[in-house]
Amino acid sequence: MPIRQDWLPHHKFWFHATYWLIKAWDEFVVSVLIVEDSKVVSGRQAMVGDWFFVVAALVLCVGSLNTDVLELIHNLLFVLLTVSTVPQIPLQGYYIFFGVACSLFTAVSIYGTFTRLINTIAEKSLIPVGPQPVSSEQLSRALRCRSKQGDQDVLPQTDQTSDALFYLSNGVAALSALHSRSVSMNPSLLHLTIPWLLISGAIIQAYVSRLQVTGGGRFGSVISSIYVVVWATWTWFRFAGNQLQLSTEADYGFTAGAIAFLVINAFLILIAAYRNLVLLFLTTLMEVVLVCFLLSTLHKLPYELEIAMLALVSLVCIYGTFSSLINCIFSQRVLPMGPPLIKEKMKSEISTEPPCPVASSRLSSSLLKIAGLLEEGGVCGIPTDTVYALAASCKNPQAIEKIYNIKDRPAEKPICICISSVEQLVAAKPPFSPLLWEFMRNVYPGGISCIVSKGDWLFKLGVGAAYDRVGTRDSIMIRVPDHTVTCHLCDITGPLAITSANPSGEPDSTHHSMVINRLGHKIQGVLCDGDSNEVVASTVVNCLRIDEGIITIVREGCVPAVKVQQIFERLKNTML
Repeated sequence: MPIRQDWLPHHKFWFHATYWLIKAWDEFVVSVLIVEDSKVVSGRQAMVGDWFFVVAALVLCVGSLNTDVLELIHNLLFVLLTVSTVPQIPLQGYYIFFGVACSLFTAVSIYGTFTRLINTIAEKSLIPVGPQPVSSEQLSRALRCRSKQGDQDVLPQTDQTSDALFYLSNGVAALSALHSRSVSMNPSLLHLTIPWLLISGAIIQAYVSRLQVTGGGRFGSVISSIYVVVWATWTWFRFAGNQLQLSTEADYGFTAGAIAFLVINAFLILIAAYRNLVLLFLTTLMEVVLVCFLLSTLHKLPYELEIAMLALVSLVCIYGTFSSLINCIFSQRVLPMGPPLIKEKMKSEISTEPPCPVASSRLSSSLLKIAGLLEEGGVCGIPTDTVYALAASCKNPQAIEKIYNIKDRPAEKPICICISSVEQLVAAKPPFSPLLWEFMRNVYPGGISCIVSKGDWLFKLGVGAAYDRVGTRDSIMIRVPDHTVTCHLCDITGPLAITSANPSGEPDSTHHSMVINRLGHKIQGVLCDGDSNEVVASTVVNCLRIDEGIITIVREGCVPAVKVQQIFERLKNTML
């Protein structure tokens, strides 16, 4: 599941996957074997983390308030589904309640899959999904998460997404260990619950370790990788020790491993002290849990202590999951995680100020700030519907020259212009053929750049003194991005000269931090919008011979060349 700009699909996928894995184990393994075991009183076993998933589903509902009605309904039905599986529901009414909830959830899931698929293929809303129930600003205001310091409280989403899954996996693992302890009086059932330590604590968390690395976490996958081994070892000892009846000598190996974990976790506590208090509490509690593990290998464990510690670990992980999730929704510190106990000395000696002014795309004041810098002749990094771009106002030819110096871009490579809509072109009255107009209306806004003939109409468009600095002598490339922020910026400043925000010959920038790190010391500002929607630039189409029924794909980007040709052939057959 790729992590892109939207946090919701990523977290929703893992919450649902974990829920259905546990539910499947509960229904098709645990319940069946319980019924077959004559020693057990008939009844339904409590699902691991049942109320945990109810609260998680409610958080997903809050996060989907600023998406669309279909997404909100789907998440509300997931809440109903999780409520239907809580153990407090009597057995007589459980299957009816669960069956109805599951049927409704399945129906909406099928409709949602079909709708998203059709709308994605058509690149427009052919099947309605409903309006946005609550705007992002209203939702932020309702939760009182508007920052007084503006841009300084904007958080990177990469850390938050992996952190939420880290706390989730450890929380479910602790709940699984706690649940296994509750059935330890019946060894025949122990093997039914203990495997969730392996699934949540090891298998799922192994993927979290990968996210920590690819997401650029400060300490990589150190903590999550160690806890993968801890929970896997715990699973093996508790499962094998009881089911395989290992000898006493075999326990000594686990004793040595427990001592090693205690030493390693002490270093993890030190690492957590550089992060936040929630992670510090978790690693500290895990030290006590490991002490319990050590005592268990020596057969001297006070079980009340282990139960209490596992319960505390679960509570800390529940808070860590929800705070990371909520903070990820708004990219702001809504729920506190606590400051780091130890601050790095280097941070006090080295300035943490970015090399250029930065602004959040979520704020109108930030948009005006970047527009002002562009009007003054500055060059700024801005988001688009594809990758990040360097932008300069077409009113300032000198700023366009700066772009060539900033990127070390060869002088023979032309720069395109970016406008907010096709209507701007209509107002400038360029002498385009009906086929070209129809082609533009079908591909704009979107990840396609069209090369057309230059003319005096560019002055009416607002290009002005930059006429000779953009495009070639006879042609110009036009972009109408499918990005609200970029279009609003063009409405304020007029046409912008843009090119990808990367040094020539290097990969495109797909996050505002990449723009800041690579070019921040050379430009006058960056409009921060998180991850880009695409990982490649736009598709460039030469339309100079479109009246002859010919277009040429100069560069294939985010829109496949085959799709561009299909659109053109359909229009050509209709109009010619």
